Amino acid sequence: MDKRNLKGWLYLLPAIIFLGVFVVYPLIDVFVYSFEEGYNSVSQTFFGVGGYNYSYVLHDPYFLQALKNTFILVVITVPVSTVLSLLISVGLSSIKKLREMYQTIFFLPYVTNTLAVGLVFMVLFKETPYSDGLINLIIQFFGFSGVDFISGPYWAKMLVLCVYTIWVVMPFKILILTSALASVNQNYYNAAKVDGTGKWRVFSKITLPMISPMMFYLIITGFIGAFKAYSDAVALFGTNLNAAEMNTIVGYIYDMLYGDSGGYPSFASAAAVILFVIVLTITTINLLVSKKHVHY
Repeated sequence: MDKRNLKGWLYLLPAIIFLGVFVVYPLIDVFVYSFEEGYNSVSQTFFGVGGYNYSYVLHDPYFLQALKNTFILVVITVPVSTVLSLLISVGLSSIKKLREMYQTIFFLPYVTNTLAVGLVFMVLFKETPYSDGLINLIIQFFGFSGVDFISGPYWAKMLVLCVYTIWVVMPFKILILTSALASVNQNYYNAAKVDGTGKWRVFSKITLPMISPMMFYLIITGFIGAFKAYSDAVALFGTNLNAAEMNTIVGYIYDMLYGDSGGYPSFASAAAVILFVIVLTITTINLLVSKKHVHY
């Protein structure tokens, strides 16, 4: 190894050590724990090695409910938040006056505490002895009966969780897409204008291809973020998410470690590995799809 390569490795050494200690080692450790049956964190002992932990988790009704909730959250919030963010970003890009003010307004939810936003949503949707909630008041104004969105039927609670998640993640996407739209070379638009190209064709043939790398980045990070959702549900429905039927996979892992059913690191590790495999699979599919639809 020559001096130039050695110098490069020395520069990378701190990052390699950091990633090895805080990323690679925990991944290996969790994978090992997931196969240790009956692991006791106090005595550091277990009574067998096998796939029982995975079998238990995959047959646990609480995990299946969490898996269902997480997939619904991913399927709804990622595409809806991305499309809405794109539409708002296009609108902001066409505004010249007060553009910075509007960008600041749309970015406010991103810098606001998650639990604070959750409390606001509870005020909007939760029925109390003093009020039916602002949303129910609007529903009743149009002649429909109110719904308890926080403690009522499953579909109502899932609707609130999806709306809340979309509201929280949109500001970051708007910021990224607004920057991406501003970086598009104006010569393409000028050429299209000279040719008399319609707005939709300009958007689909110029704008979308030019910002496709950022769109792909937001979709990938959106999927990963939605699969890691937990604090959103806690902000709306409290810590006992199993009772509310609104737990997520990350919430299930936390409960197995520290919650009411805590003390089962082997089950938590198995659930974490399952989550890792799901996220890795979806990310790989997105990477394969991106080869045809993302233009660098």
